[in-house]
Amino acid sequence: MMDAIAQASMSMNAAQFSVNYAMAMTKKVMDTQEMAAEEMLEMLSSVQPMGDFIDTYA
Repeated sequence: MMDAIAQASMSMNAAQFSVNYAMAMTKKVMDTQEMAAEEMLEMLSSVQPMGDFIDTYA
């Protein structure tokens, strides 16, 4: 009986560790994606607007 309780506790701790690890990795990926998006938006603001002058007779 005690073995089953100890094993259940260890399994629960392992599952909790796994969830915490997955959440930490997800947060890290989201932070990285956010930084990449910010950098891309900065690059887009420096690009000349295209399509202001379109030759419709060509």
